[in-house]
Amino acid sequence: MRIFKSKWFVKFALKQNISNTALRQAIEDIEAGNIDADLGGGVIKQRIARPGKGKSSGYRTIILYKQSDKAFFVYGFAKNDQDNISQQEEKDLKDLAKEIFALSEDKLAELIKTRVYREVYDEQE
Repeated sequence: MRIFKSKWFVKFALKQNISNTALRQAIEDIEAGNIDADLGGGVIKQRIARPGKGKSSGYRTIILYKQSDKAFFVYGFAKNDQDNISQQEEKDLKDLAKEIFALSEDKLAELIKTRVYREVYDEQE
């Protein structure tokens, strides 16, 4: 399973002190069937705990997910900042998921090289 984060999500994760380990744990939870909300079309909303706190007071992340293949963290928010995503945002995310999962490996490599997406490794960036 390859895990990525968008350029926007990189900034969000750094600001909120969300570690790569926490992102990997969220994907492990999904792979184990522990999904907070499957919005369909490859879009999942998954909670991530704030450092030193629980998931309920943590962050909501939007992940474009293809089982046993790739996952892209593309958006995140704190529950106290935003209740949920809008119907239009959900539709846009489903469209984005179709585009992302249709990318060739060469195109994905180009997007990584230009830092549109970064691969998530164990160490924190």
